[in-house]
Amino acid sequence: MVDQENAGDLEELVDLIAGMEDIKSVLDDLTAFAAATMTTTTGMPIECAVTLHRRKRTATIGGSSGRAVVIDRIEQSLGDGPCIDALDSGVPVLLGDVSSDPRWPEYRSALAAAGIASALGIPMRLDDDAGAVLDFFAPVSGLFSGQAVADGVRFGEMAGKALRLAVRIASADQRAENLKSAMDTRTVIDVACGIIMAQNNCGKDHAFELLRSASNTRNQKLNEIAEALVNRFSGPGDVKAYFDD
Repeated sequence: MVDQENAGDLEELVDLIAGMEDIKSVLDDLTAFAAATMTTTTGMPIECAVTLHRRKRTATIGGSSGRAVVIDRIEQSLGDGPCIDALDSGVPVLLGDVSSDPRWPEYRSALAAAGIASALGIPMRLDDDAGAVLDFFAPVSGLFSGQAVADGVRFGEMAGKALRLAVRIASADQRAENLKSAMDTRTVIDVACGIIMAQNNCGKDHAFELLRSASNTRNQKLNEIAEALVNRFSGPGDVKAYFDD
């Protein structure tokens, strides 16, 4: 790939992030783009999946096709293979020919049964607690030449930057959603306490204790007890905190 082509690739990756709906859609688009790039390099149809490792958990969470995801999850279920080795080592790992390479015998048998003759794992650098690897699958052996691996590494470097941004955005969105959910729960509890205070002519602390006692007695979550109380007085409806987006 020439520099101009790399610049175009990076621009498309940035466009993927800008138009993303969630992390899964980004990864599906990313792997589809990676598969198309490697298909152009090798001259044969290549499939691609991406494995993400975060906080001691590893999973296949995106692919250029449903078949690519299924193939990649074989390696995750076995816990052994070139892509896992690439994730652990931080360097590309090539399975050039499933019929002759002596490594990962169980995984090679599974790949052969799926019609895959060669696989390549390209690691991507993310944050300290996360890593990812692009997993390429070829229908014939010998396609992943030195040039193909080098192109894969260059693409992985650019894709890693895009994926880091996607992971950060997804994490920030999740934190915001968790905060909003917590605030909504707190709001309905506060409203329920207000109702109890009015009914019993008591303070907020005592009202909260009555609410918590009811929760323990009925073996229901505190917010469920609070929501039921609020609904009895105001009718069904969501009591939510207000956020000015």
